[in-house]
Amino acid sequence: MSVLESIVAGVLLDQEERIVSQDVLKERILHAPPVRDALVSLQKNPFSVIAEVKRSSPSKGALAEIESPELLARRYESAGASVVSVLTEQRRFSGSLADFDQVRSAIEIPMLRKDFMVNEFLIQESRAHGADLILLIVAALPDPQLAQLYSIAENLGMRALVEVHDEYELERALAISPEIIGINARNLHSLDVDLSAFDRLIPRIPDNIYKVSESGILSVEDAKRAHDAGANAILVGEALVRSSDPTELIHQFMGISR
Repeated sequence: MSVLESIVAGVLLDQEERIVSQDVLKERILHAPPVRDALVSLQKNPFSVIAEVKRSSPSKGALAEIESPELLARRYESAGASVVSVLTEQRRFSGSLADFDQVRSAIEIPMLRKDFMVNEFLIQESRAHGADLILLIVAALPDPQLAQLYSIAENLGMRALVEVHDEYELERALAISPEIIGINARNLHSLDVDLSAFDRLIPRIPDNIYKVSESGILSVEDAKRAHDAGANAILVGEALVRSSDPTELIHQFMGISR
């Protein structure tokens, strides 16, 4: 079993503890915070930052304690981040929907629920908690399910960040005509990182699709590499939660395009 398969298996087990009826879920969605357009927010800057609240990762283990995720998210928002991403996967990333809810109540900018969306319940649950943007990992989904979940997210008013790691996954992503594609430098089967994925894949993406570079961006130099390859934004977690001054680091990332 690959790392990705193991994570998805855990997500499905944890989901069983949260399952509610469709009627309850629809009621929660009805009373969820209004959708904030993540793509519009991202497009406001020449080079944008999706700033992540991230406690740990499968590859690095514990990264930061983050006693107050809402305070960290406010710092991200004040620094100019366009979207705040919150990890909600528990087993490998030490995330939770409680973290997400705390951040949702504290900031005004759009939020990405960073988790492994592999069925309709998880998409609906995300909207019920106020998510504006969800993640669809091509490596984790067969083509029919990828298209189905993308459509469900759209129908709920959310945007979807469709994540790819290689040329084959990019072809599969383009087949559903996504508005946002994320290029993940990390191979989710092995956890190896290769920043050359940005150089190889971004030029293959049509100009009308918004491009986000993900994973392995630990420095301003890494962010510049993504920018120079053609990325419109970066998603950064580890570098920010380990930084003594995440505000300044966000300013430096955004300043690359100037």
